[in-house]
Amino acid sequence: MKVIFAGTPEFAATALHAILDAGFEVPLVLTQPDRPAGRGMQLHASAVKQLALAHNIPVAQPISLRLEGKYPQMAAEVHELLRNTPHDIMVVAAYGLILPLSCLQIPRLGCLNIHGSLLPRWRGAAPIHRAIEAGDAETGITIMQMEEGLDTGPMLLSRNMPILEQDSTATLHDKLAELGGQMIVDALQQLDAGPLVATVQPEVGVTYATKISKEEAALDFNLPAQVIARKIRAFNPFPAAHGSINNTVIKFWRADVVDGKTEKASGTIIEASGQQGVLIACDEGKSLLRVLELQKPGGKRLTAQDFLQGFPLQTGQIFQG
Repeated sequence: MKVIFAGTPEFAATALHAILDAGFEVPLVLTQPDRPAGRGMQLHASAVKQLALAHNIPVAQPISLRLEGKYPQMAAEVHELLRNTPHDIMVVAAYGLILPLSCLQIPRLGCLNIHGSLLPRWRGAAPIHRAIEAGDAETGITIMQMEEGLDTGPMLLSRNMPILEQDSTATLHDKLAELGGQMIVDALQQLDAGPLVATVQPEVGVTYATKISKEEAALDFNLPAQVIARKIRAFNPFPAAHGSINNTVIKFWRADVVDGKTEKASGTIIEASGQQGVLIACDEGKSLLRVLELQKPGGKRLTAQDFLQGFPLQTGQIFQG
């Protein structure tokens, strides 16, 4: 079976690596255009492009695939490239571009998507972030037959994974990426033998994982500590939850909830010690958040103990969102 692959970040690269390791031929890779990154804002190739080039796989990087969009000539050229590249199926993982019906209909066996949630929960752009933020007990991977709707296609394979209390988006991403790689190989191998059973997604339980914005990272200490702790985990590594003190933005990378209450206002530092972390009043004192890993502007991520040695915080100071 010949597999065209479409994807961009590390999540997708893990799947492509698994497909190649399993011995499937990949005659073409689609990925997003190179983007400026780093302090020098130099152009950087996506993780998928780097892996494809390392295996001498041709790469296409269109801005759009919509024939009726802003770049119809470019889209038409990619459509022609797909039609002229012998293949059986397309696998899509975190590609970042919408595949119109005209693309989905080209492969003989259609297009499979590796989606980082248990559909129909968390359709959309940020399923891992939103699952942690919402306090879900589990998530997983769904291998889905793609159709025009946003993550609405029939499900071919689905496997659960618990969300651990200490999981951040960073750690859960890596575990789901590995699971996705295993599952897409299973799906392709089964398809080699015959059709997979497709299950229509239920209409009950549909939720949408909207794209994460930088504005969400500013913490509201009027919320319960449990909610804030989940946001800190969900926004690690991006966009990094933070609070401001004396007009200085401090990023919070790791925190937990401490039993107890206080009469202090939301955002007030109750304690700032190396061993106990930085204890902050939340929800008008109804709950307490203990921050264990912080980062100042231009600094490194540090444990509370190391952070406080270079950036002392005092009891009574107030964090703003």
